[in-house]
Amino acid sequence: MDKLLKLLEDDATLTPEQLALMLSKEVGDIKNAINKYENDGVILGKKTIIDWDKTDSEIINAIIEVKVTPQRDRGFDRIAEKIYNYPEVKSLYLMSSGGFDFTLIIEGKTMKEVAFFVTQKLAPIDSVTATATHFVLRKYKDKGVIYGSCDIDERGNE
Repeated sequence: MDKLLKLLEDDATLTPEQLALMLSKEVGDIKNAINKYENDGVILGKKTIIDWDKTDSEIINAIIEVKVTPQRDRGFDRIAEKIYNYPEVKSLYLMSSGGFDFTLIIEGKTMKEVAFFVTQKLAPIDSVTATATHFVLRKYKDKGVIYGSCDIDERGNE
């Protein structure tokens, strides 16, 4: 049923009937598999991808790298829990190499709001030793979805 999971990951709006047809399975089998995946925590949620630049909403995305000192007996887990519980944090990843331990993606309404999060909430956590903030200027592709077409500057191509 890995194909089922991949189809759902690519398009969560597919109905069990559509999935059954695509996979040559019975609708009941598809419904049972989806229920099992949800109960087992394999399917964690269903999201809609929004191009916020095409709305009146102002949203700033930032990628923040965080260096920490792991805690005795808990490693990175307790620190990660403190960080991912902030509503601004949309994604949090433990990294395997490089100068930082965590990479997180946050959302805010302004650069000032993002800066406040870093200076007043993230940096004061006991185990945090350094941060580096990168503001996202434009999204071209996110979660496998391409955001519109790129405007190509043809000047100089004569």
